[in-house]
Amino acid sequence: MTNWTQVVDAHGAVGRVPLLLDQVEREVAPEAWDELWDRLYLHGETVSAASFAALPRLAALAPACTQALELASAIVRGTLPHPDGEALLAGCPNEVDRLRELVDQRLRTPPADYNRLFGDLLALAGQYHWSASLGDFADDFYAVSCPGCEAEVTIAVGDCGCYAAIRDWDQGDIERRSLRPAPAKELRDPGRWMHATADRDGQQRLAEGIRYLFGRAECPACASVFNIAEAHTTANLPPALETY
Repeated sequence: MTNWTQVVDAHGAVGRVPLLLDQVEREVAPEAWDELWDRLYLHGETVSAASFAALPRLAALAPACTQALELASAIVRGTLPHPDGEALLAGCPNEVDRLRELVDQRLRTPPADYNRLFGDLLALAGQYHWSASLGDFADDFYAVSCPGCEAEVTIAVGDCGCYAAIRDWDQGDIERRSLRPAPAKELRDPGRWMHATADRDGQQRLAEGIRYLFGRAECPACASVFNIAEAHTTANLPPALETY
């Protein structure tokens, strides 16, 4: 059992979150959801110890309550920036698995907010950096460092084109080199299941973008060819957590 007198929320308070959970469980105060979001996912980015402590109760509500599923998924998306996030999340593996199943079921519909839910699924699968950075590939850019010469390379994927370039703030993207998308059959996880999920749900723009992001790029500065996903992971995760 959680000792809520020892669990601090995003406002530095104790004791308020369990009262709000009681209210939403009894469906006696719909407005309590607004305060729960504020205390458990402050400003849409900050989680706390109370956020992770609330996950079991939110997961229990999630099958019948969209608000609970969305808030619980958002909390998981905030795991990596929290200094103790992964340790706290490890205390409720069954709930995370259940939430992942629920989100995956909703993706099959497919919902209007497919890309947001896809990001939730990535976080629930432990792919926190992809959850935070993966776009819809309409007009997406990723900054990575070339492993060969350490030049800063801009990776573009979307309607604007699919290329590697050097970004010049006066001239725009210069010295463009076309990206080399990975064949779907040659993808390996997590790119393989990301692509398979998007393809399963008829999200062809997303599926195609994943092939490019998990493909290869030529550095405009030194002409070396590198794996984009590996470079992106290196730029966004501590070395001990790197798995592309």
